[in-house]
Amino acid sequence: MIIAVASDNGMVTGHFGHCKGFMIFHTENNKIVKSETVANPGHRPGFLPNFLNERGINVIISGGMGGGAIEIFNEKNIEVIVGAKGRAKSAAEAYLQGSLKSTGSVCHKHEHHDQCGE
Repeated sequence: MIIAVASDNGMVTGHFGHCKGFMIFHTENNKIVKSETVANPGHRPGFLPNFLNERGINVIISGGMGGGAIEIFNEKNIEVIVGAKGRAKSAAEAYLQGSLKSTGSVCHKHEHHDQCGE
């Protein structure tokens, strides 16, 4: 399983599309075996879900996310976890342990992206 966490400086970002990058965690037997950081190639409608799908992502974790991105991830059978906070690696580990659940926090107004995930 491969988990991507939208992050800024190792922390879960408040809004998926505006993150600095994605911390990508490769897992086996519910443990992280490899991690890498990929820079955000740019925010434009529909692009990032397809970009992450091409990298083989199974789960995306973020503080908040727009409904359009959630819809595309759902179409690609990528699990979306929103409402996460704290360290990106800790969020991925909590997901693997079954203790991180999505709050369903959907961002509706991109001009208020700093308030997503609240």
